Amino acid sequence: MWAQHAAASLATGGYRAGRARRAVVDVLAGMECCRSAAQIADQVRADGHRVGIASVYRALEVLTVRGLVARLDVGDGTARFERAQPDGEHHHHLVCARCGRVSSFEDPALERAIDGVADRLDYRVDAHDVVLRGTCPDCLRRATRSRDLAPAAAR
Repeated sequence: MWAQHAAASLATGGYRAGRARRAVVDVLAGMECCRSAAQIADQVRADGHRVGIASVYRALEVLTVRGLVARLDVGDGTARFERAQPDGEHHHHLVCARCGRVSSFEDPALERAIDGVADRLDYRVDAHDVVLRGTCPDCLRRATRSRDLAPAAAR
């Protein structure tokens, strides 16, 4: 559904359907969460397309300008990209400071809280991004295990 929406939006905007852009749209359509341009390029190549990283960046730029893709900064210095749903549906992100893993989450109570802040401040919020940083469950387990295994004198 998103891929068809993207194709229609690009055509309406006067963009021709290039091979690289089509391949990037196909990859984005199958993604659940954000990925870096390099990760997207790797998937495009894994799908059998011979597309360079510069073409992927150009495609992502056009898709971002058209509002079809959201560019996210999750704090690791690398921009990440994910499709923007036409109906405004979205999710937020958890980022592990230890391993860099990015996970998505949805929380209706958080959405209501954001709406409440907007109402209270008489502000119209058109979009928002929430990125929570911390330690993922796997890294927490590893940290706990390594502390438990450390000699008593080291604790």
